[in-house]
Amino acid sequence: MSARDASGAAQQGVESRRAALQLLDAVLRQGKSVDAAMGRAFRQLKRADDRGLAAAIVGEVLRRLPDYDRLIDSATQRPLPDDAKARMVLRMALAQALALGTPHHAAISTALPLLAGGPKRLAHGVFGTLSRQNVQLPEIPALPDPVALRWRENWGDAMVSAAARAIAAPPPLDLTLADPAVTAEWADRLGGRSLIPGHVRCERASVVDLPGYTDGQWWVQDMSASLPARLFGAGEGRHALDLCAAPGGKTLQLAAQGWQVTALDRAESRLARLSDNLERTGLSAELVAADALQWATTERYDAILIDAPCSATGIFRRHPDVLYRASPRIIAESAGIQAAMLDRASRWLKPDGVLVYAVCSLEPAEGEAVAQSFLVEHPGFVIDPVDPAMLPAGLSPSPEGWLRILPGQIADPGGADGFFLVRFRHS
Repeated sequence: MSARDASGAAQQGVESRRAALQLLDAVLRQGKSVDAAMGRAFRQLKRADDRGLAAAIVGEVLRRLPDYDRLIDSATQRPLPDDAKARMVLRMALAQALALGTPHHAAISTALPLLAGGPKRLAHGVFGTLSRQNVQLPEIPALPDPVALRWRENWGDAMVSAAARAIAAPPPLDLTLADPAVTAEWADRLGGRSLIPGHVRCERASVVDLPGYTDGQWWVQDMSASLPARLFGAGEGRHALDLCAAPGGKTLQLAAQGWQVTALDRAESRLARLSDNLERTGLSAELVAADALQWATTERYDAILIDAPCSATGIFRRHPDVLYRASPRIIAESAGIQAAMLDRASRWLKPDGVLVYAVCSLEPAEGEAVAQSFLVEHPGFVIDPVDPAMLPAGLSPSPEGWLRILPGQIADPGGADGFFLVRFRHS
């Protein structure tokens, strides 16, 4: 490599780190999600490899942020402010050196250009001290204190320990099959294992390169996320409404189960992705771009699925940024939106129709409390208990008949996202 090429590569390495820094600032200081902030942060990165590196740095920092902070604090005379740029850059350098396998000299040399003056000397000194001490990350990460305290109060010590173990590494790849009858065949072809008919779990891989992707034999969907649509059973041409449908896994399930599906979501861009997946799988659904709290219809449906907007704390393994954004205020606001959606959707259900409410949240204020309030305010509805035979090993319904999925419950070591789901029937 020529000197000019080496200089260009080094500069591009710095730009990847700069994008990662901008993204972390958006999450930790501005309260944005990684997905929402990624477009602007990655605007200057032309190569997929550079965007991938920046995303990997961000993911590892967020996955173990309390551990990196403890290391940094152990090497400074006075703690740096949480939002100090030097702390943020040190988090990134340590994530690369201790989790991503970046040589220490490369981790710090591409980090220091992000700082100037005293902070640069401080960061260099702290990183050098920790490198000489040969520090290592703990086997089990520490959760952010507010999250650990809240979950311990709600679910106990065992759940918190299981959640800490779950966030140590990105989860495996779960696929939902269009035809559950060929589960064994696809598990063999994909080199995976099945936890329930219609599901295959694989090691993480490039999705588009896996057998069956191009001809639409399956789609990516976490095990937990695949359970709500299963509660409807065979559609036999009856009409189902999927509210908040995008990115579309549940719509695909319902269509594959024989339902005539109306899929509603307020984000047209996300509906475009659903349209692409419908085309790839050869399935069909009517797509509607609208806000579920504003949309009106005279139609009455046999089944309604509400995978409602929520704090999304249940998907922390895939999106660790949720641990830093899901404040008590957001949890309460989300619960209010869910209650309003349930109330509105209940008017669109036929007598003896089925309404499934689900959230990818680990907060009882969003799941159990909303379900209990709905029953009190809508006496024409009762819980239709989840059948244990429909669930993978390790899961069982509550005495009330709903299903709460917590870290550590799934028997498979790959785990599953945190979820709450309940099936109501209109009397």
